[in-house]
Amino acid sequence: MSTQKNGLTYAEAGVDIDAGNTLVDRIKPAAKATARSGVMAGLGGFGALFDLKDAGYSDPILVAATDGVGTKLRIAIDTGHFDTIGIDLVAMCVNDLVCQGAEPLFFLDYFATGKLDLDDATAIITGIAKGCEASGCALIGGETAEMPGMYAGGDFDLAGFAVGAMERGADLPAGVAEGDVLLGLASDGVHSNGYSLVRKIVEMTGLGWDAPAPFAPEITLGAALLAPTRLYVKQALAAVRAGGVHGLAHITGGGLTENLPRVLPDGLGAEIDLGAWTLPPVFSWLGAAGGLAQDEMLKTFNSGIGMVLVVDPSRADALAQLLTEAGETVSRLGEVTAGEGVRYSGALA
Repeated sequence: MSTQKNGLTYAEAGVDIDAGNTLVDRIKPAAKATARSGVMAGLGGFGALFDLKDAGYSDPILVAATDGVGTKLRIAIDTGHFDTIGIDLVAMCVNDLVCQGAEPLFFLDYFATGKLDLDDATAIITGIAKGCEASGCALIGGETAEMPGMYAGGDFDLAGFAVGAMERGADLPAGVAEGDVLLGLASDGVHSNGYSLVRKIVEMTGLGWDAPAPFAPEITLGAALLAPTRLYVKQALAAVRAGGVHGLAHITGGGLTENLPRVLPDGLGAEIDLGAWTLPPVFSWLGAAGGLAQDEMLKTFNSGIGMVLVVDPSRADALAQLLTEAGETVSRLGEVTAGEGVRYSGALA
């Protein structure tokens, strides 16, 4: 290696280590707010430590989930609104964990960008911390990667990794049987799936992100479509602990059509009454503007139902009341039936 010095620095190559250190300092208060029992060491080390015994587990099984936010990020980048995209990231992971019967314990994020903007990054990771706090999950680490040449302009990508636990023998689904009742929990919009189709439909309409949303004219189209994914963790766990929950299905990519069968045993399917809930305006607009067939809606979007609980019929009313009191909008969608697959009656309206 030549000993001649040409004066170049890492920052001149596009990577600012000092900015990365400043970001860590900025987000420490937000991460600290997510602390919970079991956290031993968080931000700043080469790894994060968590004590399962201190968290109250005697014979724990660990459950892990990882996910991203998909092309919803494109809308956040194009509009410059970054406050809620971190909540989406957390929700996509922890809502999956709870479907296994697990309590989310801690979360790590991966944020990669071409050029680190401290204000944008702080907003994103603060959103991640908010999602963690609302889920009872500690933000104990992550990675911020500044990668010039890999991401253009202000582009970035996000990925998340959540770890949860449950006592041995408490895993879900378990005991799903013909006649079980399906309770649907309302979504808060499109959540984080189907955005490639959303963006294609918006392009077809010629609307800009700053135009009034046709289905909610009091806010912009961009802001409406950035509504964060609903967090179902605490409500779902409360229902599980109350007894009678045989399974939970997070309605993400693939919609009700693809996700509900994932928690049904071989030989069992589901009958769903599409008139059991009202299709939210955002989906009515997307369906009309894109000319989408009903089957396409149901296998692409959540169509207004973000989580489904499969419950014992004798417990359906009590669990619906519990979930309603916890702030959920609950719809009795139908029941588990003989024969595989999801069958629909009625029409989305």
